[in-house]
Amino acid sequence: MNLDETPQPLTLTRDDAAEEEALPIVTAGLSAHSAELGLPGDWTPRWIVGRDAKGAIRAGLRYLTAFDWLFVHLLWVDASYRFHGVGSRLLAEAEAAACEKGCRGVYLDTFTFQAPKFYERHGYREFGRLDDFPRGHSRIWLAKRF
Repeated sequence: MNLDETPQPLTLTRDDAAEEEALPIVTAGLSAHSAELGLPGDWTPRWIVGRDAKGAIRAGLRYLTAFDWLFVHLLWVDASYRFHGVGSRLLAEAEAAACEKGCRGVYLDTFTFQAPKFYERHGYREFGRLDDFPRGHSRIWLAKRF
């Protein structure tokens, strides 16, 4: 399309069920745009999943690597598996995958009522904070260079 042309109007909808349809299109678009700029952006979300002996998911970490950095989007461990090293193993596996792709570091966010001390024990340092989100707590952004 010529940049001087006006595109057809878009209809915007709120769609809680669009994940499977929209995610590959949006991530491919972001990745293509990054490539056009000469930047190493792969916006494809990836997972590391922990399953019990019956195959049930008991832990998981969702991440992506873009611009030579690992972003940990989600990390969860079922209560029965917490304090047994599962979170540490998930984090280490994601960091190893990032190092294999040549990433320079990792960043993520958590809340004061979740796991800031866990990440600090793994070498992460705070670089941003939004107080009173949610009320009475803070959202914290942490990073670590490899």
